[in-house]
Amino acid sequence: MPSAVAPNVAPVKVLIIGGSYGGLGAALNLLDFSKGKYSRFSGKVGNDPKAGPESRVPVQIKIVDERDGYYHLIGSPLGLASTPHAEKFWTKFDEIIALRDPSITVAQGSAVNINATTKTATIFDSKSGKEYEEKYDFLVAASGLRREKQVVPQEKTKDKYLVEAAKQIAAVGVGEGVKNGKGVVVIGGGAVGIEMASELAVVHPTQRITLIHSHDRLLSSEPLPIEVANLCLTSLREQGVEVVLGQRVESSVEVEEGKYKLRLSNGNERTAGFVIWAISKQHPSTDYLPKEVHNSESGLVVIKDTLHFNAPGPFSTNHFAIGDLVQWSGIKRCGAAMHMGFLAANNIYQEILVSRGVKKEPTYLTYPEVPAMIALACGKQAISYSVEDGAKVGEDIMEVFFNDDLGFMICWNYLQLGTPSAEIEKGNTEKDIQILEEQVNDLSVKEKMIAGAVISAA
Repeated sequence: MPSAVAPNVAPVKVLIIGGSYGGLGAALNLLDFSKGKYSRFSGKVGNDPKAGPESRVPVQIKIVDERDGYYHLIGSPLGLASTPHAEKFWTKFDEIIALRDPSITVAQGSAVNINATTKTATIFDSKSGKEYEEKYDFLVAASGLRREKQVVPQEKTKDKYLVEAAKQIAAVGVGEGVKNGKGVVVIGGGAVGIEMASELAVVHPTQRITLIHSHDRLLSSEPLPIEVANLCLTSLREQGVEVVLGQRVESSVEVEEGKYKLRLSNGNERTAGFVIWAISKQHPSTDYLPKEVHNSESGLVVIKDTLHFNAPGPFSTNHFAIGDLVQWSGIKRCGAAMHMGFLAANNIYQEILVSRGVKKEPTYLTYPEVPAMIALACGKQAISYSVEDGAKVGEDIMEVFFNDDLGFMICWNYLQLGTPSAEIEKGNTEKDIQILEEQVNDLSVKEKMIAGAVISAA
């Protein structure tokens, strides 16, 4: 039977700023809760028998994102090196089946400011070029970090993004300088630089790829043991990538088309056919939020373990922040963002039930402190590290964390973006449910490893 919601009740308005891993995780899990279904991250499917009619509440979820689609951000090293993957990694929001629900709307634009007292957001509409006011009952800030070009596309529409990606793919693959043997130089030996260099080596095996890092070890900015850095170094060199450590690139000048001259800190000069800057220049996308919710130095949003803003006054309730823009322990990863989205959805739903008189007190789920852990794609194999399991490397690690598309289908299936919200509501056979549960449970194991947190059900 369809899971009906309470009739003649005004829907709860939830505004989500950001439509990536965390934002979509929050929206879709909240949609599940509101219809009396198991959360899609719970490892179960179908209607939750514990959710009575009074627990089914109408919601109106609005997602605002600068892009016109969901972009698989962690796949950028491959998407900016391979044309088929560039096309695959960006899906317009109106093409995502899971979002075709009357309770969800998506608007292309950006938040300008938030008034927590009146629960009103000023939104800039990208299509009209005008601003408008949006009322909300709950707000989720999930707008992430702004990253530099070459490592993440800057365009906001799929059509323009494909042009941007095509230019970089051509430059690293068939550009004049690259073809003439000067190769590609990747500057920066963090996670992004390692993956950029290794993906280029796989996609363009005949090209000369060089990675230059200013420190004496790779991953020098991450709280990881030297063993992880050494595994990355060995893997890169096995793929034919030349790795230069302990030298800073002081200047990079395009002296003519397809020819760059680089000057290193030791005075040496190098030439390249194309240069990719993979230095960590990223800034929280939080300009629309007031200063009192930020860390004054980092700009990250300070939160409680329930994901509420850790700020006085009206921001202390009904306002949540998730994903890369929050100040929290652990290395920022898409798995953590999705898990935060689930927790925010649960906690919003709990507050809705209390406000409707269904419960006396909310049953919050909290986000734990997260130890350092990482999974890196390095060519045809991957390297993982966690405190429990230590450092591992191999093609089997690649299969678990990334498969052959840098995790695109893992994330897509875990969010269930290709599944219409009504599919389970209209009833499944026992066999259908068993298949879905097996798929979800399999992905939950991978997600637990990536997120570093148990994906628990409310």
